Amino acid sequence: MIDFRSDTVTRPTPGMLQAMFAAPVGDDVFGEDPTVNHLEQLSASLFGKEAALFCPSGTMTNQIAIKCHTQPGDEVICDHLSHIYQYEGGGIAFNSGCSVRLLQGDRGRITAAQVAAAINPDDVHKPATTLVSLENTANRGGGSCYHFADIEAIKQVCLKNNLKLHLDGARLFNALVAKNETCRQYGDVFDTISICLSKGLGAPVGSVLVGPADFIKKAKRYRKVFGGGMRQAGYIAAAGLYALEHQIARLQEDHNHAQILVTALQEKDFVGEILPVETNIIIFEVKGRFTAPDLVTHLQRSNILAIAISPTQIRLVVHLDITPAKIQDTLNVLKAL
Repeated sequence: MIDFRSDTVTRPTPGMLQAMFAAPVGDDVFGEDPTVNHLEQLSASLFGKEAALFCPSGTMTNQIAIKCHTQPGDEVICDHLSHIYQYEGGGIAFNSGCSVRLLQGDRGRITAAQVAAAINPDDVHKPATTLVSLENTANRGGGSCYHFADIEAIKQVCLKNNLKLHLDGARLFNALVAKNETCRQYGDVFDTISICLSKGLGAPVGSVLVGPADFIKKAKRYRKVFGGGMRQAGYIAAAGLYALEHQIARLQEDHNHAQILVTALQEKDFVGEILPVETNIIIFEVKGRFTAPDLVTHLQRSNILAIAISPTQIRLVVHLDITPAKIQDTLNVLKAL
């Protein structure tokens, strides 16, 4: 199968597996797993932060961050397509007791002016606005990337209004590669950052939350409450270490492959609007002789897996298991449709 459903479907590379098998381990709940400690130290240092916390998932790192930044009854500002709102099981309400102010951004990206206009006044009738959360790249925006100047402008609004700024950086390294930016730039602007190791970077599981030392100490307590305390977690942390050390630069290959697919899709009469493709995600409209579910079925018959994210849209995600040969096979199938 050629699996474009997500970049979460990757298998560890031989080098990653070797690193996992060789990892020294201990009990991470006691803080005694040397490989987890190494991963957390490396992650924090990349972003210029004091500390980091290894968790099973990006949903957990995001939800822990929100819990630590807020009090019940507060309000979180984010785009209406944000993962923290759309795909984390209502966790903002369930875990933190907060409401959400949803903004209509541009492909998942909001502006400083929108944030400023969404901040509630100091009024007992209103929830207290305390946190702004951005997502970069924006999944439902087709892997769209923020312009860093726009992030800096949002940060100024947050500073002026005493708001914290969190980044859901599930695919942040895709944005860094596409925009030629650095981890340190993001660490300087955001109070906390969640990075996912199991998407484009190819680790089998895991995400890391980075931030100030006192914040991460608090986050570790909530990780335990959320059931995220792991024992000999070094075996999976080793995969994350390998990913950070060996598999960031290769993300450009995924971006290049996505552009090749876009060129082929543009030639098909059943393809309508294609969201601008900046990284490894392609979202396109299906029209005419196919519905989106119909086209997914046709592709599956040719051993290509994709997801219909709406009755009229399909998402393709390119990743390290999509080789040049698989790209060519996909082009051949598209040509024949």
